[in-house]
Amino acid sequence: MKKFTTIIAVAAPLPLSNVDTDLILPAQFMKGLTREGLGDHLFQTQRYDSDGRARPDFILNHPQCRQARILITDRNFGCGSSREHAVWAITDFGIRCIIAPSFGEIFASNARKNGLLLITLSDDACRDLHETVADSEYAPVTVNLVDQQIILSSGDIIAFTIDQNDRRILLNGLDDIARTLQHSDAIERFENAA
Repeated sequence: MKKFTTIIAVAAPLPLSNVDTDLILPAQFMKGLTREGLGDHLFQTQRYDSDGRARPDFILNHPQCRQARILITDRNFGCGSSREHAVWAITDFGIRCIIAPSFGEIFASNARKNGLLLITLSDDACRDLHETVADSEYAPVTVNLVDQQIILSSGDIIAFTIDQNDRRILLNGLDDIARTLQHSDAIERFENAA
């Protein structure tokens, strides 16, 4: 898993509440066994019409936001079923951080395991961020996990907190296997004692 320390990138505002995992990645795109290519179907029904043409009014289709690496959304993002494919689609698209007032519990767990930083801010702070990034014509935003700060193009700083264990996992790029291997000496001692 890729370490997360700091990113400087475009932040795309997606002011939608209760975005479930089926909206993030519809079930018909979950047939493969790999993560590659899932980003092409991220928000499929929102990004494309029934003929597969890009909808120009969807934020990730705006020229300024096609390379967005940060998503600012509303309450209860990632609710619904527990499909890890939704997180895979987000990260395959290139998004490394999502800012919202709240997240679905299983989605949050899957995000941490796949190197996706979730930042929880108040409803008002997220609304202000939606406006701020649009007003700045999508100037890059800095997300610094080391100092736990969001730095806007204006220089304004928004502090955030996350679970310190999640922070450690993301800073060190530790997936479940890497975390287990940190205890390889203890595992070997146990196996030798058996």
